[in-house]
Amino acid sequence: MKDQKERLRRTMMFVPGNNPAMVKDAGIFGADSIMFDLEDAVSMSEKDAARYLIYEALKTIDYGNSELVVRINGLDTPYYKSDIKAMVKAGVDVIRLPKVESAAMMEELEKLVAQAEEEFGIEVGTTNLMAAIESAKGVINAYEIAISSKRMIGIALSAEDYTTDMKTHRYPDGQELLYARNVILHAARAAGIAAFDTVFTNMDDEEGFYRETELIHQLGFDGKSLVNPRQVEMVNKVYEPTKKEILNAQGVIAAIAEAKRKGSGVISMNGQMVDRPVVLRAERVMRLATAANLVDEEGNYIEK
Repeated sequence: MKDQKERLRRTMMFVPGNNPAMVKDAGIFGADSIMFDLEDAVSMSEKDAARYLIYEALKTIDYGNSELVVRINGLDTPYYKSDIKAMVKAGVDVIRLPKVESAAMMEELEKLVAQAEEEFGIEVGTTNLMAAIESAKGVINAYEIAISSKRMIGIALSAEDYTTDMKTHRYPDGQELLYARNVILHAARAAGIAAFDTVFTNMDDEEGFYRETELIHQLGFDGKSLVNPRQVEMVNKVYEPTKKEILNAQGVIAAIAEAKRKGSGVISMNGQMVDRPVVLRAERVMRLATAANLVDEEGNYIEK
C-alpha cells in the first residue's frame, strides 16, 4: 500500500472527469488531494469518454505532490467494473466509492481492485480506497465501513444525498449534519483513518464557507471536499496553526530530541512530563506549519 500515515489531507478538490481543461490544470491549485469525478459530474453519454480522459491524464500529467483520487460510478451501475480496471491500470492513488452503506460494498471493491492489480502486474495492495457515506444506513454502519479494508485511507460525508435521505435539507447552522459528522468522525478515528467533510457549494457565501470549515476543523476533521479551486486557500487558512501552537510544538519536538540524546524514555518540557497525545499533536502542528510555509527547513517559526 502507498504510504498514507503522514499525508495531510486538508483539501480534496473535485474535478469533473469530462472537462479536459480542468483535468489538465487541476495540479496548479495546490490541493492536497485531487479527486477526478466519473460519477455525478458526468452524464451517461460521456461516461466512457471521461474514463478514458482520466486514464490518460493519470498516465501522462504531473500533478506534483497531490494525492490522486478518482470517484468511480457506483456498484449498481454498468460502469463500475470498467472504472475500477481503468483506474487501477492508470496507477491512481485512491479509488473513492460513492453511496457506501455496508462493509460488504467495500469488500467487493477491494476484491475487484486486487484482481485488476494482478491482471496489470501491479503489486497487490498498491491502490488505496475510501468510502463516501451518503445515507442514514451508511452513517449507522460507518465504523464497519471504516474497518472494512486495510486499504482504507478515509471516509467522507456527502451531505446532499444524506439530507435527502433524512427528509430535510441543508441549513446555515449545519445542525442537520451534526450527528452524521460526529459518527463519521468517530468511526474514522477508531479505525485510524481520515475523515472528510462534505462540500459547500454556495461560492457567493464566503462567510458561510469559513463558518462551516471552522466548525469541522474544531470537531477534528482532517479536511474538506471542495468544488471550487478558490476554496483550497480558504481551507488551508483555517487549518493554519497559530504562532503559539507552533512554538509549543517546537518545544515538544526539542524535548523529544533531548530525551533521545540522553537515552531517556521519559520526555519532559518545563518540568512537566510530555505524554504521547501531546507528542502526536505537536507532530501534526509541525506538519501543518510546514505545509503553510510558517517554518523554515529547520522547523523554526518564520515571522510574517
